[in-house]
Amino acid sequence: MESYCILCLPSAVASFLLIASSSLSFSHSSSLLGVHPLDEKYYSSQFIKCKDGSKSFSRDHRLNDNFCDCSDGTDEPGTSACPAGKFYCRNLGSKPQFIVSSHVNDRFCDCCDGSDEYDGTIHCPNTCVMGGNAENMYGNYNSKASDQGIFPGKEAKDEAKSEESVYNLNGLKLAIILQVVLVVFLVFLWSFRCHTRYRRRRSR
Repeated sequence: MESYCILCLPSAVASFLLIASSSLSFSHSSSLLGVHPLDEKYYSSQFIKCKDGSKSFSRDHRLNDNFCDCSDGTDEPGTSACPAGKFYCRNLGSKPQFIVSSHVNDRFCDCCDGSDEYDGTIHCPNTCVMGGNAENMYGNYNSKASDQGIFPGKEAKDEAKSEESVYNLNGLKLAIILQVVLVVFLVFLWSFRCHTRYRRRRSR
């Protein structure tokens, strides 16, 4: 009977991986789509200026409306409307990355968390905990911010790097906690079911 319970464990681990992937994917829905955490404050006001200073737009009516109002892509961080835009993949449990906006909803999984394919046309499994797609990295936030003039000073770049490290560490901690809790729960659940079946057979 003990050998039977051991055979139950692979199924429990498989179930855990599915649940963990879903949990990590869900965390993105509560955040501003395609925006780096350090830029979220920039989008917090009702009226937002294009980063190149060309114009301003309403957050509720123009942000991610699939129409490019800012030539630099400020108003469309989560769509492919602006050719110069960049989409930020959070990739909790792996390495965050920027991808060009033309890769958003192009039916190809560029982000290991699948956040770039949110329109439901295809399903992108969350592979961040298993190593992700490191070969598709487009560089970290500091290099992109420097190109866009967001963080022109060395001190600001160091601050961005420090906050990015903290963010990555928190994401990794969350993934590890989910793994431990779910594995313990699933092992307990399967052991209980196996024990129950064994008692039923003995009572017959």
